[in-house]
Amino acid sequence: MTKKTVHHVKYDFFESHSNEVLKQLGKESLLLALKEMLLIRHFELRAESAYQQGKVGGFFHAYMGQEAIQTAAVHAMGWESNWWITTYRCHALAMLLGATPNEMMAELYGKETGNARGRGGSMHLYADRMLGGFGIVGGHLPIATGAGFSLKYQKQEGVSVCFLGDGAFVQGAVHESLNLASLWNLPCIYVIENNQWGMGTAVKRAVCVQPIATHFAQAYGIKAYTLDGMDFFNCYAGFSHVYDEVRKTGRPVLMEVVTERFRGHSISDPALYRSKAELEEAKARDPIPLLAHALMKQKFLTEQTYEAIEKEQKEVIIASMKFAEESPLPALTTLEEDVFAP
Repeated sequence: MTKKTVHHVKYDFFESHSNEVLKQLGKESLLLALKEMLLIRHFELRAESAYQQGKVGGFFHAYMGQEAIQTAAVHAMGWESNWWITTYRCHALAMLLGATPNEMMAELYGKETGNARGRGGSMHLYADRMLGGFGIVGGHLPIATGAGFSLKYQKQEGVSVCFLGDGAFVQGAVHESLNLASLWNLPCIYVIENNQWGMGTAVKRAVCVQPIATHFAQAYGIKAYTLDGMDFFNCYAGFSHVYDEVRKTGRPVLMEVVTERFRGHSISDPALYRSKAELEEAKARDPIPLLAHALMKQKFLTEQTYEAIEKEQKEVIIASMKFAEESPLPALTTLEEDVFAP
């Protein structure tokens, strides 16, 4: 899908909700969201650099350009009573749900102090209410659906929130999960992060209809919402509404958040299928400056304060790299530990 096509997408919860979100969240929460988005961006930039220097192995999928989505989702829904799960593009969600930059960077470096003791790497990060980043395309939706079933069966509050890519939507496990969630009335929110490109393929070449959620949700008898993934306010308003709806009805919802990644599918993907003009057009709607400018307009932020916040977040990530460098490698004798639960 080209950026020109995306301009014709009809988003729910659009312009009229910006002022509502500004009032609802207030200065401190909005500045926190901005700080989190900047921390995610600098983590991706520095981790990418470490990968290119040979300090990080395996696969690496950056979240740059998509920061507003999961940041808004966590702010709108909270995390204490919900279950969260995402794809292998999992750095942002882990950080938002409590994983520290130190443990995350150490995990990428394969160190003992890492989030999974250096065994999971970039694609498998965890937090207290995060069931993990998942390396199999579409393979995590049955897990998210099971989490929703668990919440309902045990009569617990909260919902299961599952992020997936546009490329995953054509997998069979996705449709089996949507069918069961609707059939059994499970409190699940499935969020398609449509960054418009799969692994070297435009979404229009892989999925037969656009927008995805609007067309497919009706086949499962569930509601659909489409959001602008580059606009923090649109995302927050949409996630807030859907969260309240799912808790009230107990029914699943399919969401599509249209966004754009600023890198290739993974670090090894040069993204030659996307023109420089298309990339520059996408970057013109970078969600971080968009949020910062909105906060400046409200007098919540100045250029000087923004620069200070960015410098501070950059230094946190640089410190995490030092921590990772100085951390020990796991001993070979521990390789088989924690494979099975005790």
